[in-house]
Amino acid sequence: MGACWSKRIKAESPFHTGVNSGSSSSKSSTVPATRRSEGEILESSNLKSFTFSELKNATRNFRPDSVLGEGGFGSVFKGWIDERSFIAAKPGTGLVIAVKRLNQEGFQGHKEWLVRGSYFQPLSWSLRMKVALGAAKGLAFLHNAETKVIYRDFKTSNILLDPGYNAKLSDFGLARDGPTGDKSYVSTRVMGTFGYAAPEYLSTGHLTAKSDVFSFGVVLLEMLTGKRAIDKNRPSGEHNLVEWAKPYLTNKRRILRVIDVRLEGHYPLGQALKAGNLALQCLSSEPKLRPRMDEVVTFLEKLQDTVKVAQKEHASIHDSHSTDGKASGRTAYPRPSASPLYA
Repeated sequence: MGACWSKRIKAESPFHTGVNSGSSSSKSSTVPATRRSEGEILESSNLKSFTFSELKNATRNFRPDSVLGEGGFGSVFKGWIDERSFIAAKPGTGLVIAVKRLNQEGFQGHKEWLVRGSYFQPLSWSLRMKVALGAAKGLAFLHNAETKVIYRDFKTSNILLDPGYNAKLSDFGLARDGPTGDKSYVSTRVMGTFGYAAPEYLSTGHLTAKSDVFSFGVVLLEMLTGKRAIDKNRPSGEHNLVEWAKPYLTNKRRILRVIDVRLEGHYPLGQALKAGNLALQCLSSEPKLRPRMDEVVTFLEKLQDTVKVAQKEHASIHDSHSTDGKASGRTAYPRPSASPLYA
């Protein structure tokens, strides 16, 4: 079984990845009430279904020298297809694709494989915060275990979502036991995914729990902006998400320039600023200044509580105006204070 991703895809949301090449242009920020079934995914109009033989030809029979990477699901191979016909093309021509071939003997199976490509519409603000909290709890659990574990390859594509949008961490192929005794770090060969690895780990090979905290900051930034950590297709100066977005995260007006436009303003501005500040702390160049993951969990739990309170207050005000409108025979319009932007 294989999955194919195209370099030409325009959708930038880290939760936009499908089980094949193609892009979604939905303008709605509403998330489907239920997860799409495998049959519904395969019938989607924006989906190109490849046969195994087509992917085999595009990757030159899954040649070892075309391997781009490897994880718990299997290996990722580089291939080429014609931009119009989508048939296999000569290497170096046409459209570059990445094909992941499922390892039938791996620990992660078909069900988890499908979860990665089940969501095509961008997630709402509340769901993004729910996923962030769930992922943070996963990292905090690893860091606080009796034998501390450092994930080392925390990134958006390693977060699986169940039908209730509960986050589950996957692919522990690069995880390492944390330092023991009086040691403060683990020395290891630098591995991971470019764009997510902490700068001190890249420069020294010293791995700590704070390395995971930096990676979490990158993922949180992806959730806020709807953009990938690294994307050479973006304008000059915006290829690296962290470098581009960090200056905008501390000001209410400036942060509006980086929040995902597909949310269409449906998020509490104050909470977006708090989440941005948290991402900024996690992305500190000085590891000692980054929060611990249990502190991140506490912060996000409080943020979740304020989200729920704001939603209840907004619903209460909306119901009140609806009742007033019916009683007076006039149309009731919500006051500016009822807007989620001011919650």
